[in-house]
Amino acid sequence: MTGLSSFSPERILVCQLRQIGDVLLTTPSIRLLHERYPAAAIDVFTEKKCVPVLENNPHVRRVWALDKKALPNFLAELRYYARIAAENYDLVVDFQQLPRCRFVTLMSRARVRLSYPPPWYNRLLYTHWATPVHGYSGSYRASILAPLGIVWNGQGPEMFLTEKEKGWARDYLAACGLVPGTYVTLDPTHRRSTRLWPARHYGAMIDQVHAARPALRFFILYGPGEEAMVREVLNSCTATQACILPDTVIGLRQMAAVQSMARLHVGNCSGPRHFAVAVGCPTLTVLGATSGGWRFPSEIHQDIFLDLPCRPCNQNRCASNDHACLENLPPERVSQRLLAMLGP
Repeated sequence: MTGLSSFSPERILVCQLRQIGDVLLTTPSIRLLHERYPAAAIDVFTEKKCVPVLENNPHVRRVWALDKKALPNFLAELRYYARIAAENYDLVVDFQQLPRCRFVTLMSRARVRLSYPPPWYNRLLYTHWATPVHGYSGSYRASILAPLGIVWNGQGPEMFLTEKEKGWARDYLAACGLVPGTYVTLDPTHRRSTRLWPARHYGAMIDQVHAARPALRFFILYGPGEEAMVREVLNSCTATQACILPDTVIGLRQMAAVQSMARLHVGNCSGPRHFAVAVGCPTLTVLGATSGGWRFPSEIHQDIFLDLPCRPCNQNRCASNDHACLENLPPERVSQRLLAMLGP
């Protein structure tokens, strides 16, 4: 691998296909690339569902949105990748090494193709690589940029909301009887059981917080197919008057706009916690299987968990089948921490 001290790319492609939260956690690296090469055009290759987190980002020129439904066969995919390669990128940064990312990297013929250390059978695809430094997920990604002389220095994820989007949020909140700063956003859902604090615990936590702060409201967030989970939470609490449940799923950017005006965000370890960080909202995250590597290093962003020998296991299935790290984390601990973070 050759040194890159004098390398000055004009066109950069960042490859991060999924998931939504992971794409958001790539925005610190995008900012760092822009600061290192301010004259370079930066494009992003990602899945269509992830595009909203990159909208209005001043550091991104173009998003190549992969719509798998619009590419019915392998030949159609190759044509699409060829269109991307025709941009003649000087630098490709592949944060994932997924098959589609590798195809784009290969076809780009970029002078510099940077990633984390690839397996031996993929090494010819990349010209440079760096071993990631463990820590916060955003800094972990950014450490791959070390060969370019780039060092992470506390940059967090970013979303750039428009005034129109903020105005929508204020109007929506007003229709719900809320004003900014009078509520917390709550994300009680997750598709993985090892990251899902029980609904009955969330219900008890809501009741306990409501008893101490009767004026505070919980704005409940949920995605497509998750309404049953939030209904279970509502059925588990008595202070339903403290809960605001949107009639329909709101979009990702609308969710972020609502979070930007909240006192705090509380929930499981999933995408909405990163959205909250990106818009400056303090967070309290209930951890099960996951580690603290997803927490942005700041006092206003906290994790709460049960300290067991088996966690963090970072697994999607509980080896003991009892989900003890979640089941045995009492609602009282979470409500007390939440109230402490809210302050007087």
